[in-house]
Amino acid sequence: MADQSLSGLTEQQAKEFHEQFKITYTAFVGIAAVVHLFVLAANPWF
Repeated sequence: MADQSLSGLTEQQAKEFHEQFKITYTAFVGIAAVVHLFVLAANPWF
């Protein structure tokens, strides 16, 4: 148990999860930014 963290993942599992998380998070932020630009273009508040 010495090689496990509080989450129960090994260091290798945590690194694999982090790599996938970075990709997913970047895609989410990118899509959110594009949608915000579309909303701003369709309904500007100024």
